[in-house]
Amino acid sequence: MKKKMNYLLLLGIVLVATNLRAPITSVGPLVGVITEHLNLTGAQAGLITTIPLLSFAIISPIAPKLAKKYGIEKTILMSLILLIIGLGVRFIPTLATLFLGTMILGCAIAVCNVLIPSLVKKEFSEQSGLVTGIYSVSMNLTGAIASGVSIPLVQTLGFDWNKALGLWTILAILALIGWLPQLKQEHEPNKNEEAAIESSIWHSSLAWSVTLFMGIQSFIFYVLVAWLPEMLISQGVNSSKAGGMLSLLQLTLLPITFIIPIVAEKRENQKSLVFTSFALFSLGIVGLMFSQMFVITLAIMAIGVAGGIAFSLSMMFFNLRTTSPKEAAELSGMAQSIGYLLAAVGPFLFGLLHDLTNGWQSSLILLLVITIVLLFVGLKAGANKKIS
Repeated sequence: MKKKMNYLLLLGIVLVATNLRAPITSVGPLVGVITEHLNLTGAQAGLITTIPLLSFAIISPIAPKLAKKYGIEKTILMSLILLIIGLGVRFIPTLATLFLGTMILGCAIAVCNVLIPSLVKKEFSEQSGLVTGIYSVSMNLTGAIASGVSIPLVQTLGFDWNKALGLWTILAILALIGWLPQLKQEHEPNKNEEAAIESSIWHSSLAWSVTLFMGIQSFIFYVLVAWLPEMLISQGVNSSKAGGMLSLLQLTLLPITFIIPIVAEKRENQKSLVFTSFALFSLGIVGLMFSQMFVITLAIMAIGVAGGIAFSLSMMFFNLRTTSPKEAAELSGMAQSIGYLLAAVGPFLFGLLHDLTNGWQSSLILLLVITIVLLFVGLKAGANKKIS
C-alpha cells in the first residue's frame, strides 16, 4: 500500500532547506563592503567565502554519527539552534565574530545538508524524487534571492552589512518553529547495521564514484560563483551585466533541480542524464572562451542546465545507491565532506592558473579536464547498483 505523504514533515524540510544556501550566498556580493568596513586583507576577504566550505568538509562525516546518537529529527533541531547562534554571532560587526559566526553557521548547515537526504529516504521512500526536487528548489531559490538582494539592502535601503546578513535569522527562526513537531518521533538505532555501514562505506568503489561526482560538480559551481563576473568583466562586459550573468546561471539551474530528481527516480539507471550534464558543461565552458555576448549567454544557460542536472543527481544518488536511511546518511556525509573540500580548492586553483598565465584559457581548460572526469565517475555512479 502506498505510504501517505507527510505534509507537515515536508513543510519542515522546505523551511530547513531555505536556510542551507542563503546565509552563505548573501555574503559574496557584500565582500567589498565588508572589506572596506573592517579593513580586511585580500586573504582575509577570501576566508569569508572559504570558511563555510571547509566547515562542510570537516563536519559532514560527523553528522551521521550525531544522528545515530540523537536521532535525525533532534539532530536537525540542534543544528537549527546552532545556525541561529552563528547568525547572531556574525551580526556583531567585528572581524573575529564574522569568522566565528561564519564557522558556526557553516557547521550547522553541513549537518542539515547531510541528514535531509537520509530523512527523505526514510520518510518519503516512494516520493523521494518529488521531495528531493522540492527541497532542492527551496534551497537554491532562497540562495539566489539572497545573493540578489544583499547589495540593494545596503545601497538602496541603507542597511549596514551586518544587518543585511542578519535578516536571514528570520528564516532560521521560522525553520526552527516549523521543525518542532518532528520531535515527537522516536528512534531506536540498530547498532549492528551502523557498525556494518561504517566499516564498508569508505571502501566501496561505487561510494567513491558518487563522492567524486558530488565533488566535481561542486568544484565547477563554486569556481564559477567566485570567478564568472570577473572573467566576463575582463572580456569587456560591464560589471552590472556580469553580475546579471551570475544570476542567470542560478535561475537557469532552478527548474532543472525540480525536474531531474523526478525523472532520475523513474529511470532504471541515470547514465544518459550524466552524459547530458557532461555535454552541456563542455559546450558551456568552451562557449566562455568566446567574447560575443550572445555566445556567452547561451554558454551560461548551458552550464546552468548542466549544473542543475549534476546537483540533482548528486542528491538522488544518496538515495538511489543505498539500501537504508543510515547508509544514505553515511554516503551523504562522505560525499559532501570530500565534495566541499574540492569546492574549497577549486576557486584557488582556477585563480592561480589565471595569475600564472595572465589569461582565462588555461583555467577554462582545467574545467574541461575536470568535466571529463565527471563523466567517467558519473557513468559508474549512474549504474543501477547498490553500495555493498
